[in-house]
Amino acid sequence: MQIPRPLYVGSAFATVAGVIYLLKDRINEYEFKGEEKKLQNKVIIVTGANSGIGKETTRALAAREAKIIMACRDMNKCETVRKEIVLETMNKYIYCRQCDLASQESIRKFVKNFKEEFKELHILINNAAVMSCPKSKTKEGIEMQLGVNYIGHFLLTNLLLDTLKVSAPSRILNVTSAAYSRGKIRIDDLNSEKNYNPDEAYRQSKLANILFTTELAKRLKGTGVTVNAVYPGSSDTEINRHLSYHSSYISSIFVKPFTWMFIQSARQGATPVWTTAIHDDLKDVTGCYFSKGRKTDLTKEAQDEKISKWLWLTSEKWTKLNAN
Repeated sequence: MQIPRPLYVGSAFATVAGVIYLLKDRINEYEFKGEEKKLQNKVIIVTGANSGIGKETTRALAAREAKIIMACRDMNKCETVRKEIVLETMNKYIYCRQCDLASQESIRKFVKNFKEEFKELHILINNAAVMSCPKSKTKEGIEMQLGVNYIGHFLLTNLLLDTLKVSAPSRILNVTSAAYSRGKIRIDDLNSEKNYNPDEAYRQSKLANILFTTELAKRLKGTGVTVNAVYPGSSDTEINRHLSYHSSYISSIFVKPFTWMFIQSARQGATPVWTTAIHDDLKDVTGCYFSKGRKTDLTKEAQDEKISKWLWLTSEKWTKLNAN
């Protein structure tokens, strides 16, 4: 008896989908697995902690009994997620604190309030980001992707360095993207004033994260504070909301339903973030880039010391970091 063609095709598709589904967890078996150790009395800041990878990172660390400050722009969303995580993990030491990375005033206020509440900081996870958004600017007039993904975290990190140093051994983790490898620091148009391409601006901001990581590692040598960058892998989170298949009704019907087979969940994406942040084998590792849990070589552009120093000095100027 000959199998009807539609049934044959449907069966083949179902088989492929099933295999991909079963392999997803194997694709996401990262080299650095999270230890089951507890993190009592460890103080951790996670930016963008109310959704996506930030939320799942917070959840995993909360389960290990850390004290976590959720640094978020939207306090309503933050509080909803905080309650969810507290009830699930039974960890009451989870705090919502406002920090809008598109406002340097907000960042400075967050740091001031944090230092009044806490005397130590053991892990800073710079996770919050925007991607491929329409052209817009931060309150200081900086292109939004560069401003939030890089400049905001540059300021936040530098303002917290004194606390991180007195808490050593401590760690800084910059969440970045593999898209950095196609990025370029546009010295003649860093703020995208002459030309704005959302994808190019995103890649530039992620390359800036990498250059910041390597330069900061050199500056922190001997302090007991390490800094690394990590790419979690493509994940199904709100950061994708500006991509074409989200903005197009037709694409959302015919394309989005199939992305689950190739894009990992937020919880899977969070795994290399929080494991890299706490793994004992990495306590002395600094200035490195981890792609989905594995230490990975940087591109030539990302190792350019001249560009990294120029970017640092420019960032100091744009944030008024050394102003009295």
